[in-house]
Amino acid sequence: QLQLVESGGGLVQPGGSLRLSCAASGFSLDYYTIGWFRQAPGKEREGVSCISSSALSTNYADSVKGQFTISRDNAKSTVYLQMNSLTPEDTAVYYCARFRLFRGCPTTDIWGNWGQGTQVTVSS
Repeated sequence: QLQLVESGGGLVQPGGSLRLSCAASGFSLDYYTIGWFRQAPGKEREGVSCISSSALSTNYADSVKGQFTISRDNAKSTVYLQMNSLTPEDTAVYYCARFRLFRGCPTTDIWGNWGQGTQVTVSS
């Protein structure tokens, strides 16, 4: 079964940092554009960032520009989301997903299913 698995979430104080990881199960994500999404309680899921298969291109939602950094290590078949200066507004379940194309991500439709996500809670 083709699946993406998120990890790295947790409880962090305001101003802190976390690095999320997205790994593939059943396939290699090296050839795909991968994106990160988040869904806060009572809100719609939001595309946060995406990265092309070569890592040469990235997109960010305006809400996280300068705060989050997406990267990938194809040797480890893993995509990361480095989150800095976290605030309570960043509290959400974070998901990763594939895209068929880099163009338009992370606002375009994903390719495949959603994973379980990883909970990020920013609180003092």
